[in-house]
Amino acid sequence: MDQVEKTLNQNRLVLFPADQLQPGERKLVKVDQIEIAVMNVDENIYAIRNECPHQGISMIYGSISGTMVTSKPQEYQYGMENELIKCPLHGWEFDLKTGRSVFSPNQVSLHIYDVRKEDENIVLYLRRSPEKVIVQDFSCNHK
Repeated sequence: MDQVEKTLNQNRLVLFPADQLQPGERKLVKVDQIEIAVMNVDENIYAIRNECPHQGISMIYGSISGTMVTSKPQEYQYGMENELIKCPLHGWEFDLKTGRSVFSPNQVSLHIYDVRKEDENIVLYLRRSPEKVIVQDFSCNHK
């Protein structure tokens, strides 16, 4: 279904109908030589480079969770539920919205892409026009 349309500063790529990505589902999109994990987490659509910046492990296998957040001494507060993806090899956690790591947000990050639900389609915005796009279903029992 992919079709590319040049916008003012980006290339708009229609990937697939939105009903093909239900909550909890993921798809692997190959744009030329780059793999992008597209996922629906609680009706929020995210697109991330499918490569952990640490050792290149596929992030599409990562679990989605939250983490302990800043709180008062002797209090433990869990937050950011379903906003973090964890590297399946070493457990590095990244914010799905910003790509920043939890442990070193100003030094290590995961590349994120602008992805949206528009007119009942999932649309990816890219800086350059792709030559080849492949969308693959991905079966994983993570959130």
